[in-house]
Amino acid sequence: MVVLAKGELEQIALPAAQPPLAHVREVDLSAAPGPGRAAAARALVSACEEQGFFKVTGHGVPPELVRAAEAAAAEFFALPQAEKEAAAGRPLGYDSKRIGVSGDLGWIEYLMLGVTPAGALPAASFASWTLPCAGAAVADLLEEYAAAVRRMACGVLELMAEGLGIAPADALSRLVADAESDSMLRVNHYPPRPELQGRLLTGFGEHTDPQVISVLRSNGTSGLEICARDGSWAAVPPDPDSFFVNVADALQVLTNGRFRSVRHRVVVSSERPRVSMIFFGGPPFGQRLAPLRQLLGDGGRSRYREFTWKEYKSSTHKGRLATDRLCSFEN
Repeated sequence: MVVLAKGELEQIALPAAQPPLAHVREVDLSAAPGPGRAAAARALVSACEEQGFFKVTGHGVPPELVRAAEAAAAEFFALPQAEKEAAAGRPLGYDSKRIGVSGDLGWIEYLMLGVTPAGALPAASFASWTLPCAGAAVADLLEEYAAAVRRMACGVLELMAEGLGIAPADALSRLVADAESDSMLRVNHYPPRPELQGRLLTGFGEHTDPQVISVLRSNGTSGLEICARDGSWAAVPPDPDSFFVNVADALQVLTNGRFRSVRHRVVVSSERPRVSMIFFGGPPFGQRLAPLRQLLGDGGRSRYREFTWKEYKSSTHKGRLATDRLCSFEN
């Protein structure tokens, strides 16, 4: 349950103006194994250059697994508050309204879980929790879900590499597939909005994701918005069958700014609850990040200095959600 004091509610209240609908590029991954692979790779690159955001169909994640994972998550969030708080923890575990450590608030409660290369949720994520009886089922389903989405994310990254003309084929995907990769699964629940005289609420404030790639799906409820290059916002039409993919900060660095991480937010405007599950594909903590030489060209200038993922991730905890974190890593 999200409980906000009057002042906190006012802090996250937004005007009721509705932005226009976004045109979101769609890429069919089912064509990738055959003659359509080159076209799919080009489409991915084009979407990453233009918007930093697209959706994929033909992704191969079983729909029955997605439905079961969403149902288990909804069941968890419907538990009494005391039982959910038994799974509390930072940075992994259950929390509500607080987003990060710098004062950002939202009309949200969530589970944050670590993900191993095999897709499993490490035992450490659950070991110290006194979980309700449904917890084991939630863990099992989210483990299977994470494994399937990680495989899909790695396939998308391989197509991106192909479309960019870089080698080897796993130049990008290996960062997420590595045995030491720092990947996360976040399950968000945005309860129905309270009555606020027509105003909307911030569910999750505007931000970019720091990792390499983010793969998101929701239960078909609206709320996700993306920011265009001119600073205007557009609402993403919900799609219960597709996955939405974000370019994240580390991928922007690796491509020397050719791909741009997309700024996005969630606005709570619905009387229906919204449940979303986001896989964040991150590199190992010790991984050094810098623009790939193959994308610099002859005499090309590197826009970013070299740094480790641990260094960059640590920097993300020092500012607010809307902070432009990459600017301090530019050359």
